[in-house]
Amino acid sequence: MIQTCLFPAAGYGTRFLPATKSLPKEMLPILTKPLIHYGVDEAREAGMNHMAFVTGRGKRALEDYFDTSYELEHQISGTDKENLLKDIRELMDNCRFSFTRQRSMNGLGDAINKGKVLVGDDPFGVVLADDLCINENGDGVMAQMLRVFEKYRCSIVAVMEVDKKDVSKYGIVEGREIDDGLMMVSDMVEKPKPEEAKSNLAIIGRYILTPNIFTCLDKTKAGKNGEIQITDALLKQAKEGIVIAYKFKGKRFDCGSLDGFVQATKYFYDRLKNGKK
Repeated sequence: MIQTCLFPAAGYGTRFLPATKSLPKEMLPILTKPLIHYGVDEAREAGMNHMAFVTGRGKRALEDYFDTSYELEHQISGTDKENLLKDIRELMDNCRFSFTRQRSMNGLGDAINKGKVLVGDDPFGVVLADDLCINENGDGVMAQMLRVFEKYRCSIVAVMEVDKKDVSKYGIVEGREIDDGLMMVSDMVEKPKPEEAKSNLAIIGRYILTPNIFTCLDKTKAGKNGEIQITDALLKQAKEGIVIAYKFKGKRFDCGSLDGFVQATKYFYDRLKNGKK
């Protein structure tokens, strides 16, 4: 039903300096695969085959990763190392990749708006690669959200409960429960102070957006930190129609932080030792 997944990937990744001075944060590896690879895998599992990237200066490695490396592949051709490229080759053979740039860092809302040229007039998924998600007992988060979209045909945001002291790190939603794990959003605030937050349901880096989000973004003025916030545009959608918050099943690692990155690395290393991919 939805063919395109948008990957906003223009941020500087300053929490991982100096590594991210020349390496995009989306290319930081969890074991042998970069974060962006996990995100594309999740979108592909959900049936999406057009991977659209909003990048910035210094992000050329993302384009190179999803392209053929003739010298490398020639050197390892016929060796046991060649099998290590099996997964990335499968993605390259079965997905289409397109890229555009966000020239200045004006917030996630602006990055998504820049993706309109790649997305067109159809609903689309959004994956923030530094939120690494896995569900060992079923479908990935994006596939779960697609089932919700098939029923309600509106914008969907993935949410999880966080400690009250951490709400200032997230967009926070409140609303009315309409089904198990589903909430019709009535309000949405970007990074509120703990004493101001009306709930502890935090948006994570998974969205399904309907194309009228671009009209909302065009009308959205810069908010917190002088940036265009996707939460402000989604609130417009919620006031004019419906936006649903979905409490997803699975684990989420904040790999934009050092603690989350280390936790994800340990988690996937333990899975590998236990014979799981």
